Amino acid sequence: MKQITFTELPETVQNLINQAKKTGELLTIIQNGIPFAIISPIQKKSLLETLSTLEPLDEDLADLDEGLLPLDDIEF
Repeated sequence: MKQITFTELPETVQNLINQAKKTGELLTIIQNGIPFAIISPIQKKSLLETLSTLEPLDEDLADLDEGLLPLDDIEF
C-alpha cells in the first residue's frame, strides 16, 4: 500500500480531511457521479477502552518496595 504524508496533499484536500476529522463525518470522493473512495477519520480509543480489552495477568508481580524503609521514616 502506498503512503503519503498529509503535507504532500493539496491544501484543498487537507482542508476537507481536517473538516472530516473535526466532524467525524465520512468524505466520499465522486468521479462522474460515481463514488470511488471514502476518507474516514480513525476513531482513537481512550486509554481506559484500550486497557479494558487486555487479558488479566495470571502471575504475581514482584514486590519492588520489599526491604525499603517506609516513606515516613526517610530523613533528608
